[in-house]
Amino acid sequence: MIALEARELALHFGGIKAVDGISFQVPERSVFTLIGPNGAGKTTVFNLISRIYEPTAGRLIFEGRDITTVPPHDIARRGIARTFQNIELFENATVLQNLLLGRHAHAAGNVVAELMFLPGVRRREIAHREAVERVIDFLNLEPHRDTLISGLSYGVRKIVELGRALCTEPRLLLLDEPSSGLNPEETDDLVFWIQDIRDILGITVLMVEHDMGLVSKVSDHVLALNHGQVIASGTPGAVKSDPQVVKAYLGG
Repeated sequence: MIALEARELALHFGGIKAVDGISFQVPERSVFTLIGPNGAGKTTVFNLISRIYEPTAGRLIFEGRDITTVPPHDIARRGIARTFQNIELFENATVLQNLLLGRHAHAAGNVVAELMFLPGVRRREIAHREAVERVIDFLNLEPHRDTLISGLSYGVRKIVELGRALCTEPRLLLLDEPSSGLNPEETDDLVFWIQDIRDILGITVLMVEHDMGLVSKVSDHVLALNHGQVIASGTPGAVKSDPQVVKAYLGG
């Protein structure tokens, strides 16, 4: 089954073709990685899927449904979550509080019921807390659960942001350069978490990444972009050795 499909997807800024009519399919329960030099259009693709940008042309199909015109605030409810290159967390809130924000996509309340804290509201609050606790256990965040984000190392903050995305219970997880700023040990841990997200949680992962070691270890399929166009597609080994990919990275 195909989780996500892009059909002739394009985004033009005046005469600049940030994404120039690309097509690809992301199979369910796979790790699909976009690579390419800076300015290739990778994050722009993520912004199109997240509905931050409106495409100039093309369609986006998620689980068989067209999401090309879905409002940005509805994307998480559709089952798509995302992390960012620059960490987006609330510095003066705890890890637990930041993760609970990830449950906002599942909020379904009546103002009066919320104010009166009726039994249905209590049951939902318990369910939200249990979902967050499962993510804390999964990512080994227990030692940090009550720590303010401002007191955490950069590596732990990256994992918290990953955890917040998982708290939305996505079926498609967009990881935008997840290893950026991590040391080798933290990157090795990330390898196992991405594999477990796919294999244990059954979540499809679409990733943008520059670390080719990480890409080779976790990716089922790699798509290489340059100047907004697809230049290679296939297994990590095949794409890394493709002459167009080598030229795009090294020049010449």
